[in-house]
Amino acid sequence: MGSLQARDSAAEDTFTRDGAIVLETAGLTKSFGGLAAVDSLDMRVHRGEIASLIGPNGAGKTTVFNVVTGIYRPERGSVFFEGKEITGRPPHRIVEKGIARTFQNLRLFSNMSCLENVMAGRHCRTFSGVAASLFRTKSQRNEEREIRERAEERLRLVGLWEFRDELARNIPYGRQRMLEIARALATSPRLLVLDEPSSGLNPRETEDLMEFIRAIIRDEQLTVLLIEHDMNVVMGISDWVTVMDGGEKISEGPPAHIYHDPKVIEAYLGVRS
Repeated sequence: MGSLQARDSAAEDTFTRDGAIVLETAGLTKSFGGLAAVDSLDMRVHRGEIASLIGPNGAGKTTVFNVVTGIYRPERGSVFFEGKEITGRPPHRIVEKGIARTFQNLRLFSNMSCLENVMAGRHCRTFSGVAASLFRTKSQRNEEREIRERAEERLRLVGLWEFRDELARNIPYGRQRMLEIARALATSPRLLVLDEPSSGLNPRETEDLMEFIRAIIRDEQLTVLLIEHDMNVVMGISDWVTVMDGGEKISEGPPAHIYHDPKVIEAYLGVRS
């Protein structure tokens, strides 16, 4: 972990997890072909913090995200969001509850405009049915106006307003990353789950991303859980870090603790400190 730089140690010493628990996994276990990708994971994310889930390739991080967001159902264990169990609920119900996510591999609607992509994210907050849409009722028109206004607001927030009419596939990769975040934010989440948000970004884009995440925590009153391979990002913005290896949690704590933990160093470098 040679080049990693943890945040100022004095700041780390004063960090306390005094916010309410937003997300909790208890004994979470998910296997594929008899091999446990996640094995009895206990993890907590507190309100208003930036929590990171890290570990070597194959540690089970994305599987955790997929279970939390309803893509996979665990064999054992539970997932709680704001004190209520959400284990095994389908992804659209998870989004409705207030958890939005992005993906390591972008999942944009490439042939839709940037504005249309973000509007698609907002539809989880609408109530008009088929009949209302067919007959263009007043309530349905009001909802459509609200969807567009919210999408425009999110595009401005992430700095993509000038690209609103561009097809998603035609904007630069780094901006596509931000577009996916804008679509997630359009759902009005309380927990934003980011899977490798800095993947493929250049150093300047990565710095801008870090500043953006800090800003939305402050201005949008969000909680963020992220998987990230760029350890300078993890050490630079995280309040709390959970480390996995071989499907199991091997360490957790503020970045300064993780930076010096022999178990973490061994997991990443394969040598004992």
